[in-house]
Amino acid sequence: MSTVLPGHGSRTEGLKLPAEWLLAIAGFLALYAPLYWRAAHGIWQTEDHGHGVIILMVLLWLFWTLRHEIDNAPVRPVPWLGWPVFILGLLICFAGRVFDISILEFGAQPFVVAGALLLLRGTAAVRVAWFPLIYFVFMIPLPGMLVDAITGSLKSLIANIVESLLYTAGYPIARSGVILSIGPYQLQVADACSGLHSMFSLSALGTLFMYIMGRKTKLHMAIMLASILPIAFAANIVRVIVLVLVTYYMGDEAGQGFLHGAAGMVLMLVALVFFFCLDMVLDKVLPGRAAPPPPSPPATAPS
Repeated sequence: MSTVLPGHGSRTEGLKLPAEWLLAIAGFLALYAPLYWRAAHGIWQTEDHGHGVIILMVLLWLFWTLRHEIDNAPVRPVPWLGWPVFILGLLICFAGRVFDISILEFGAQPFVVAGALLLLRGTAAVRVAWFPLIYFVFMIPLPGMLVDAITGSLKSLIANIVESLLYTAGYPIARSGVILSIGPYQLQVADACSGLHSMFSLSALGTLFMYIMGRKTKLHMAIMLASILPIAFAANIVRVIVLVLVTYYMGDEAGQGFLHGAAGMVLMLVALVFFFCLDMVLDKVLPGRAAPPPPSPPATAPS
C-alpha cells in the first residue's frame, strides 16, 4: 500500500508554470528586455537612477512570493477590461520607444502586467498583486522638468540646515548659496545631494518596509506613509553632514572619492533606522489589531 503525504502533490504542481503563464512571461521579456538592457548600460549606472535595478529585483521577488496566490486566484477572466488595459500599456510603451521617452516605456509596465492578469485570471489576481503593480511607479525616472523645478530649493534648504547644525556644534563652517566652506575646503551641494532622487528611492524603501511589516491599524499605516518623505529628507541631511565632516577631517580626496559613494549606504541605513524606530514607537503607542476569536472546541460525536 502506498502512502501520499498531504499537500505534497499540490506543492509539486505549484512549481510548474502553466503554458499561459510561460507565454505571458516570454511576451513581457520580449517587450521589456531591450529596455532593461539599455537602462543597465545607461541611466541605471548613474547615481540619480541607480536604484532602478534594485526596484526591478524587488519586483521580481514580490511576484515570485505571490506566484501561488496569483495562480490559485479564481479563473474569471475579464476581457472587456483586460484588453483595453493591455492595449493601452502596449501603446504607451511603443510611443515611448518610438520617441525615445523612457518615462513612457517604464510607465507602461503596470498596465501591461495588469492587463495580462485580467485576461488570464481576472480581478482577483489583480487584487492579489496590487502592491507590485503600484511598485512599478518607483522604476519610472523622474521627469527632468520636475527635477529642475524642485532641486534648486532643496539644495538651498539642505545647505542652510547643514550649516546651522554644524555651526551650532562648533565647526568653522559658512555658507554662500549652496556652497559650504568648512576649514580650508569648499563643498557644493550638488543635484545628486539635493535629496530629490534619494527621497524618491527612499520612498520606495519605506513603502516596501510598510508592506513587509504589514502593520495593524490604518492609523499606523497612515502615519508611516506620511513619515516617508520627512524621514528621507532627514536621512539626506545626515548624508551631507557625513560628507562635510569626512572632507573636514580626511581631506577633499576622501570626501569626493570612495567615501562619497559610501555615503549613499549611510543614507539607506539612517533611513532604515528611522523607519524601525518610528514603527516600534507606533507599535507600542497605538492600539494593535483586534485579537482573533478563540477557536471553537472540536465537535464530539454523540455517544
